[in-house]
Amino acid sequence: MSDSELLSMPTYGMAQVDRILRLGTGTARRWIDGYERDGHYYLPVVREEPTGNDVVTWGEFVEASFLARYRNSGVPMRRMRPVVERLRTEFKSQYPLAELRPFAQGKELLMEIQTEIGLEQQMLLVVVRTNQIVLTDRAQQFHDSVTWSKQRKRVAKSMVLVDSAQSVTVDPLVAFGEPAVRSIRTDILASSYRAGDSVEDLAVGYSLDLAEVNDALRYELSIAA
Repeated sequence: MSDSELLSMPTYGMAQVDRILRLGTGTARRWIDGYERDGHYYLPVVREEPTGNDVVTWGEFVEASFLARYRNSGVPMRRMRPVVERLRTEFKSQYPLAELRPFAQGKELLMEIQTEIGLEQQMLLVVVRTNQIVLTDRAQQFHDSVTWSKQRKRVAKSMVLVDSAQSVTVDPLVAFGEPAVRSIRTDILASSYRAGDSVEDLAVGYSLDLAEVNDALRYELSIAA
């Protein structure tokens, strides 16, 4: 499968994205497809134009996961739309935040964009440290959470969802894109744990390490909380 085919692969519904990324109900739809409120229509951040389509591609999910890293800092997502628009144009890509280029050789461009747009401190993508342009902590954490393909475009193949549960990943080609440890869905492990299976039982039964089972439970129980 080519990089372009992977990013365009239909993978989730809107409600799934909310659940997996731990967003409030309807947040994924607002970010990905736009929304109307009090007679005003707000354009989407992820899609160029609203489509009304409930199906979310892998590339759209990756971009939404990037935005999710900024949501707790009071960042208005509409302020991120001009950034995504410029990156689409500059890189000629439908899903620029799902590619490695902006985070690698595109740092100077990111600096130029955020300066032009006037992003506030909590929204910055890059900063200057020791006379070098480097990714901010949140942008670096996103970069590090992704496994990038080896093909020409270097797109996101899979990603870690929670920094504190490194074994839990999502991959559109594994477990139907659901959070999983290796190929075992985390919700299956959590269901068995709630039914009385111990961490040790689950590790033996699914041929996993104890740390992997604990990561799966940490992710699932944090959602439940």
